[in-house]
Amino acid sequence: MILSPSLLSADFSRLGEQVAALEVAGVPWLHLDIMDGAFVPNITFGAPVVKALRPCCGLFFDVHLMVEGGDRYLDDFAAAGADLLVVHVEAVRHAQRALSAIRGLGLKAGLALDPGTEISAARWLAQDIDLLLIMGVNPGFSGQSFLPQTLAKVRAAREALDAWGRPDVPVQVDGGVSLKNAGALVAAGADVLVSGSAFFREPDHAAGLAAFAAAAGAGANPETQRRPALVAAQAWRHHPRQQEGR
Repeated sequence: MILSPSLLSADFSRLGEQVAALEVAGVPWLHLDIMDGAFVPNITFGAPVVKALRPCCGLFFDVHLMVEGGDRYLDDFAAAGADLLVVHVEAVRHAQRALSAIRGLGLKAGLALDPGTEISAARWLAQDIDLLLIMGVNPGFSGQSFLPQTLAKVRAAREALDAWGRPDVPVQVDGGVSLKNAGALVAAGADVLVSGSAFFREPDHAAGLAAFAAAAGAGANPETQRRPALVAAQAWRHHPRQQEGR
C-alpha cells in the first residue's frame, strides 16, 4: 500500500514545514486537492501553491484536479512540479485528449470517477491512464464519512482493469479513508490510499504512517504485495527534469 496524505488537512500556516516533515517521516507521496468552486462546492489552492511547495521536498506530487475543464491548466501544474495529474471524467469534455496531453508533458495520467459514475466510464480510456482514482465520498470537503459501497466499486475497478489488459494500473481511493477501512480497501484491490483528516490527526507523521501500514497490512497477503499495479506505483518518483524549461 502507498499512502498519499492529503495536503487539504495539513496546517496551512506552515505548509512548507509540513511537507518537509512528511518526507523525513518516510511518506512517499503527497496528494494535492485542487478545487475550483464550480465542479465542487469548495475552493482550495492552485498551481502557485504547488510551485511554492516543490522546493521543500522530493515527494511524489499527486495532483487531483477537481476543476471544471481542468485540462486548461495541465501546463501550469506541470510547470509547478506535479508528477501525476488526475482529471475527472465528469469534468473534462474530451477525457482522452486530456490524458494524452498529460502523458505528453512527461507526467503520469490519472482518471477519477465520482461515487455515482460507473466503472465502465473508464473502459475506452484504459490504455491512456496510469492510475484510476475511485472517490470514497462526494468530492468537495475533507472529513466526510466513507461511502460503504466504495468497497464493491474498488473491487470492480480492479477486476475491470485486469480484464481490460491493464493489471499495471493502480487503483487509488480518495475520501473517507481511515485506519478502520484501510485493510478492507487493500483487500478489495486498492494500491494507493489518500487520507487527510485521519492521517493528520496524529501529529507524529512517522507514527501515522506506521499505523496506516499496519492497518493496510491486515488486508494484504503475498499476492497483494506482488500485484503489478502496486509494484509499478512503488517505482514512481519525482523527476525534476520533468520541469526543465517550463
